[in-house]
Amino acid sequence: MCDAVPAEVMDLLWAAGWRHFGRLFFRYSLQHAVEGEPLHVTPLRIELKRWQATKSQRRVLSRNADLRWEMVPATLDDDLRAMFERHKGRFRENIPEKLENFLGEAPESGPCDCRMLRVFEGEKLLAASFLDVGQKAVSSVYAVFEPEAAWRSLGTFTMLLELQFARKSGFEFLYPGYATQEPSAYDYKKQFTGLEWLDFASGEWRELPR
Repeated sequence: MCDAVPAEVMDLLWAAGWRHFGRLFFRYSLQHAVEGEPLHVTPLRIELKRWQATKSQRRVLSRNADLRWEMVPATLDDDLRAMFERHKGRFRENIPEKLENFLGEAPESGPCDCRMLRVFEGEKLLAASFLDVGQKAVSSVYAVFEPEAAWRSLGTFTMLLELQFARKSGFEFLYPGYATQEPSAYDYKKQFTGLEWLDFASGEWRELPR
């Protein structure tokens, strides 16, 4: 548990496989499976100088060219909480309880610099994602979107916008969170170029084969 972490220390923590939800910092190598054997967790990061949008990702960007977006300091309000309630109806297992579980009660107060990417159709908020900012790296925390706009692939879209923002801002890495060695709901994170995975045994980052 920690209330405040300097940006350069956040870089070191992410590089060692740590993440945080609010004040709680953690890392783990196994994830409980609803059925069968536990899943082996694989921390991921994207080297921004090697990242390029794939053909399918360029289609997502084109599909959403009519939307506008902004990056602002992270705050929580009732509209975001209501969107989260609609968004979590998409899940059938590991259903999240509330947005604060991922961001803490007041993300604007730390433990690190947290930004919020907001996506609008006209004046309507369609999606929001949250991005922690270090000195040389950023870490994607969570994203929510309106289920009625699922055809837009807004989860992928917000990740692509985060990647564009991070590279334009001069960061070296974006940490998209964890995937697993086995097939899982996190496999979409493995579709990005420039991807590396952390070998817990050696502590080294290795290029993810494509």
